[in-house]
Amino acid sequence: MLGFIKKSLAKTAEAIKTVAPKRKVSFTKDELEDILLEADVEYDLVEIILNEMYQSKITRDILRSKLLATLAYTTYKEPEFTKPFVELIVGVNGAGKTTTISKLAQRYKNEGKKVLLGAGDTFRAAAIEQLTQWSQKLDIPIVSSKQGHDSSAVAYDAIDSAKSKGFDNVIIDTAGRLHTQTNLANELKKINRICDKAHSGAPHRTILVIDGTQGNSAIAQAKAFNEMIGIDGIIITKLDGTAKGGSIFSIAYALELPILFVGTGEQPENLTPFDKYEFVDGLLDILFEEE
Repeated sequence: MLGFIKKSLAKTAEAIKTVAPKRKVSFTKDELEDILLEADVEYDLVEIILNEMYQSKITRDILRSKLLATLAYTTYKEPEFTKPFVELIVGVNGAGKTTTISKLAQRYKNEGKKVLLGAGDTFRAAAIEQLTQWSQKLDIPIVSSKQGHDSSAVAYDAIDSAKSKGFDNVIIDTAGRLHTQTNLANELKKINRICDKAHSGAPHRTILVIDGTQGNSAIAQAKAFNEMIGIDGIIITKLDGTAKGGSIFSIAYALELPILFVGTGEQPENLTPFDKYEFVDGLLDILFEEE
């Protein structure tokens, strides 16, 4: 297994070993049900996976094909765009939005791109301060305002500045109020409209940041954001700190949205592109021994 897979699945592996302490060549359906539920795969999805298996003994290859099928929507195709490429980052407070933005920014900078940040979460002074600190640490410019100012105006100014100065990427933070609040939906819709007014077609990608420690409970939250403004992709954070690694299958299957990256730490470099083959094989390595 690659480093990030080992790290992101370490606690999930510990949980699985409570019901499957030894690696085997094959498992029964009942054993697999316990294993998948322990890894926080949603019950309904577990039933779907198991009902499609007709063998009495489930081998690695059989389970691999079924798990990969649940991740059929994890492929992402970048839209056509005129620079700058504008991304809107959404999610509830505490999911790790600000840290994820810094990781994305560092990634783009390492690729030789000129990046600009927009501190669009104007409801929390701490959010503005935190993103400003990251911009200084990474030596990446930021457009910000004071707490309480119009967040869509910040988005407009960030895009306008990036266009005039020839930037490649703009990453805009947004408020992380609870998804049940109507005012958040209205604000996000307004930011969407203003982004398009500032730069036709923007935002080119809207990313939802999900706290991996929430497991399947994040599905309802994700559906709500998707209904508000439409989500193009997901980043799952804190996967290294949870035993709920199996929830990735449930999230991808329920939302039919690509998982773009997985966060496995606090540092800017701890953001890894999600590869469904590596992830599934990493999970199977926990369970199966060589035939």
